Amino acid sequence: MKVLFIGGTGIISTASTRLAAERGIELTLLRRGQHTVDLPENVRTITADIANQAAVAEALGNQSFDAVVDWTAFTPADVERDIRLFRGRARQFIFISSASAYQKPVGHYLITESTPLANPYWQYSRDKIACEDRLMKAYREEGFPITIVRPSLTYGDTQIPLAVNSWLKPWTAVDRMRRGKKLIVPGDGSSLWVITHNSDFAQGLVGLLGHQQAIGHAFHITSDEAMTWDQFYRITAQAAGVEPQLVHIASDFISACLPDELGSLTGDKAVSVVFDNSKIKRFVPGYCAKVPFAEGIQRTIAWFEADPRRKQIDEEANASWDKLIDTYESALEGALRKFRP
Repeated sequence: MKVLFIGGTGIISTASTRLAAERGIELTLLRRGQHTVDLPENVRTITADIANQAAVAEALGNQSFDAVVDWTAFTPADVERDIRLFRGRARQFIFISSASAYQKPVGHYLITESTPLANPYWQYSRDKIACEDRLMKAYREEGFPITIVRPSLTYGDTQIPLAVNSWLKPWTAVDRMRRGKKLIVPGDGSSLWVITHNSDFAQGLVGLLGHQQAIGHAFHITSDEAMTWDQFYRITAQAAGVEPQLVHIASDFISACLPDELGSLTGDKAVSVVFDNSKIKRFVPGYCAKVPFAEGIQRTIAWFEADPRRKQIDEEANASWDKLIDTYESALEGALRKFRP
């Protein structure tokens, strides 16, 4: 099977690249080549910027593929370009959407692929919904062979996936734990969430490659392990060898003080989610998420510990969190003085 990944070296896609190579898939990565990455020997690379349609068309020549996966499309303009580039060139086109596109707040506790798509809080999610709409229109009107995949919060060695953390410098949360500083948990910490290891996600994604019956369908690929945010924080702290100091702050309070958090929290992580994975299991027999969070986060902590250069700290985020915690606790003290004089 001949497959093209646009991207293929991010947190989610790296595991899929490795698994596809292990299974003997003839895999090519189309990437800008700005960073040196360690790829399997049997993976070929084409260096081109997907934003330059003419350069990509020239680089691809007359090649066609059994499946194309775009890991880097985020806006309708991106998928319009993809439709032009891969119309007649791909037997299957897989768009990586997001489970954050599902209705917020959810109307039913169990999320299936038929759960409505509507997120008034996060532009990122609305853009993904618009991409899905455009691709499904292309499928209905011209037979463009689309398959949609919706990952939820997915992590690997390089990411510590807590609700409030620095995405680019995720060691920040562990550093705070080890210094005895407080960590922010949205709400009261009891809302359910699902976090998926990238190696598990890869099993589902690679199983869909070239799957002609999957065309026209959407799938989420997640773990079946649903836990509270308090549990995720405490398991992370245990892996780091510390007892966490948690402070619970309402998501709307957090977003009011730190507006950039609105989409990620109110539009995603603050809402309880439980995913029904029966559809991906029907289409990819044997799919099952096998890496429990307690095991996966231990691997992640070990990866950071193996090289001190990986332990970068987001001082700007630290300062914002300290200010938010101080503001919240001062407000709470003032409220207590009024209600319990």
